[in-house]
Amino acid sequence: MTEKPLFKKIMQIGLVVKDVDASVKKQWDEFGIGPWAIYTFDPSKVKNLTVRGKPVEHAMRVAIAMIGDLMWELIQPLDDKSIYAEFLKEHGEGIHHILFDVNDFQGAETHLRNGGHEFYQGGEMGDVRYAYFDTRESLHTVAEIASLGDEGLPPPEATYP
Repeated sequence: MTEKPLFKKIMQIGLVVKDVDASVKKQWDEFGIGPWAIYTFDPSKVKNLTVRGKPVEHAMRVAIAMIGDLMWELIQPLDDKSIYAEFLKEHGEGIHHILFDVNDFQGAETHLRNGGHEFYQGGEMGDVRYAYFDTRESLHTVAEIASLGDEGLPPPEATYP
């Protein structure tokens, strides 16, 4: 049994966008959101990429900025294989998921799976692991959990401004 509450805090709000570079510039110019750390994640950087429990290599361009203690993440799918591409096709740009901090990644993953929440997508970058679950029926959004490890994300390939 996983301890309650399952989620300790909200760490990130993730949005799917058509163009990360244009969105970063617009959000910086209009709202002062930034600075941005920009990455391209693909099979050369992310291992064990899965979609709905099956190995599916996919790629995305990601930009992350902090608003206070909260990560504001923009995700541009670079192919049509990910849940981000599905979301963009079905809903257009917008809020895709919320990343929740958990005490025990494996315990939370087991709890979500056993609770009937479909495992959507996941992967590993070094000692960072992440997993998305369909919690739309109960939380009205997709939930992401992550284990950030000691290393965290690699240095960004670009920053803005």
